[in-house]
Amino acid sequence: MANSGTIGPMNSPVNLFATVPKRSARAAVAPFLPMSRAEMDALGWDQCDVILVTGDAYIDHPSFGMALVGRLLEAQGYRVGIISQPDWLSADAFRILGKPRLYYGVTAGNMDSMVNQYTADRKIRSDDAYTANAEPNKRPDRAVTVYAQRAREAYPDVPVVIGSIEASLRRIAHYDYWSDKVRRSVLPDSKADLLIFGNAERALVDLTHRLAAGEAIKDIRDLRGTAFMVPAGWLPGDDWGVHNSTRVDVPGKIDPHYSPYEMVQEDKTACATENASKSAEVIKPIRIMSREERLAMAKEKHDKTVVRLPAYDVVKDDPVMYAHASRVFHLESNPGNARAMVQAHGERDVWLNPPPLPLAMDEMDGVYDMNYARAPHPSYGKAHIPAWEMIRFSVNIMRGCFGGCTFCSITEHEGRIIQSRSEPSILREIEHIRDKTKGFTGTISDMGGPTANMYRLACKEKEIEVSCRRLSCVYPSICVNLGTDHSKLISLYRKARAIPGIKKVLISSGLRYDLAVRSPEYVKELVTHHVGGLLKIAPEHTEEGTLSKMMKPGIGAYDEFKEMFDRFSLEAGKKQYLIPYFIAAHPGTTDLDMLNLALWLKKNNFKLDQVQTFMPTPMAMATTMYHTRKNPLRKVTADSETVETARSGKIRRTHKAFLRYQDPANWPILREALVNMGRGDLIGNGDKHLIPAWTSSESGGLAAGERSRQTHGAGTPDKFKVTPGKNRIALGGTAAAPKASAAESKVRPSILSTIKTRAKPAAAASAPMSRGKAPAKGGAPARGGRR
Repeated sequence: MANSGTIGPMNSPVNLFATVPKRSARAAVAPFLPMSRAEMDALGWDQCDVILVTGDAYIDHPSFGMALVGRLLEAQGYRVGIISQPDWLSADAFRILGKPRLYYGVTAGNMDSMVNQYTADRKIRSDDAYTANAEPNKRPDRAVTVYAQRAREAYPDVPVVIGSIEASLRRIAHYDYWSDKVRRSVLPDSKADLLIFGNAERALVDLTHRLAAGEAIKDIRDLRGTAFMVPAGWLPGDDWGVHNSTRVDVPGKIDPHYSPYEMVQEDKTACATENASKSAEVIKPIRIMSREERLAMAKEKHDKTVVRLPAYDVVKDDPVMYAHASRVFHLESNPGNARAMVQAHGERDVWLNPPPLPLAMDEMDGVYDMNYARAPHPSYGKAHIPAWEMIRFSVNIMRGCFGGCTFCSITEHEGRIIQSRSEPSILREIEHIRDKTKGFTGTISDMGGPTANMYRLACKEKEIEVSCRRLSCVYPSICVNLGTDHSKLISLYRKARAIPGIKKVLISSGLRYDLAVRSPEYVKELVTHHVGGLLKIAPEHTEEGTLSKMMKPGIGAYDEFKEMFDRFSLEAGKKQYLIPYFIAAHPGTTDLDMLNLALWLKKNNFKLDQVQTFMPTPMAMATTMYHTRKNPLRKVTADSETVETARSGKIRRTHKAFLRYQDPANWPILREALVNMGRGDLIGNGDKHLIPAWTSSESGGLAAGERSRQTHGAGTPDKFKVTPGKNRIALGGTAAAPKASAAESKVRPSILSTIKTRAKPAAAASAPMSRGKAPAKGGAPARGGRR
């Protein structure tokens, strides 16, 4: 048995490519992994060892999961076929390549199928970036479950293994935004034999070798990064223990301390009962152990302890227990110290082994250095595939993220330990793009990953890293143990743009600016050479209450980075802009928070074209806040902190409208919100107003009765006036009778009071607003939004 399968947090794994046969002993590399029997015949194959099913178009490129794991298994000596976007209405499409010798590997694709098909407002998307010609409806809802069931129908005796981000984020009971209920793990619904979560390479290679050696899949229970169904109460061995976390912490019984001066006869009954079955002649001497021995025993006990989470039947009906389970789950996410977890689903249990161990640098190089065709499968012809066109000139240099943003699922899926490629491997891929990718004109569109500037950043001490249980390395502040040296990334940038034939290397991945400011040299290098006029960063919000629920830094870090960005752009003689991303309706956000964000946008002359409304994705901690109104970042009890949650469609639309305050379509809903908040002073046609008074050119404007009471001048109608000093009131209040919560009771001056307005003639100031015109735009580009 490969020792990378042992359940234990710090075992030494076998190198991913240690069992790869010599090139001379392997079959020739297929130009593309076959998608038809004709292609199999051309390769001389009578049967596939593994058939991978995906909800995406098959593009043979390492940015697409099926190509990456398919080529990895091919390098291990296996014959791998691809079934892309099969017709899920019958099992016939799953028989197109015949019966696989070892197993079906089923995924939804690079994206969760529900996120891929529905917007944050639960509306069906009109296109699919991962499909030829962006055609929609080429995959089912909850594709992993549907595909796994059809694969089982096709060949009932063939093992079914599920994976990808959709399966990974649904490995335990989870809140499902699209059905607005807690659903059970994807394992019992899909009837799969095994679920591989996170980065699957290590577990998949071990699994394939062991199945090929004749081991039954039901007996493979020791692979890290896997989950499976077991009988209730199952344990791997008699030496395993259970840590019961099926309820929130409550004070237990406190035994009184006995007074040493109290004359009480010693009760020896318990001792006599305990020793009744033992020989009275046995005497065990006390053994004094060294510190190292004690630590080794504690570690062994820790490694053989499973954490029992509250059962599905409990968390589906009890929000407090759901939040508690979410908190416990995320605290067991570091592969260095995570324990196995188990959750009851009816009469059976879902068992989760500890997360996979990160790949070493040479393993990352091996994964990305394989012989990819770096193109869509020829069966698509000249079809337009948006996802391919977006990444075909980009290079992935690392994976993982230690940011821990609560609305993001990268950490839950890829882990928080950064896995980086070596410089030579990255530079070789740039040369491959230059030499092999059609249409390349000399510009690398991106060189990054989940975050552009976490390349080769890690904890300063390995011992600290493996024992740490922090949910984020950069919140509430950057950990003192985190290395923030960007010199290796600077060196990579310089070598990349020095490659002959490379005219420009752009950085398009999101930048962690609170890390970047620790290295002014990096910011200068980035701004001078790698920004194509616009650089995207993600403050996400301006208000501390919301940012604390996101685990994002305060807006002061943005201001510090912007100062550097502007200064270095000026020194380089370039006119460049920052494009900040913001999220509306995130848990912990009130109407007042969104108003203050809108005022900040207006003050800084930002007019966003695209905005993001919070979408609760499975397993994210912000999703827990949305569903339970509890904060899993802290200890959860029935009386613990309640989180403000924008759940109704109207509130969510209002929050989104604040981000696009300049759009006339949003003015009616914003007027209503501002009046209800007692901020009618922000309605008018002056420079210090957020939105204009009603104009006859608006479609779907205010009711006629309300319009008749408004004037069209720059002044504020009486209806919208508020008492001086009370213009920043809490939600639900009025100027005369505010109803502020404790968190919202602090009165702050209007952020617009700092705006410098242009002097105007009195006549112009009172003139009506030109029909059909929006407020004057600022100097910043009208761009923005999240990709």
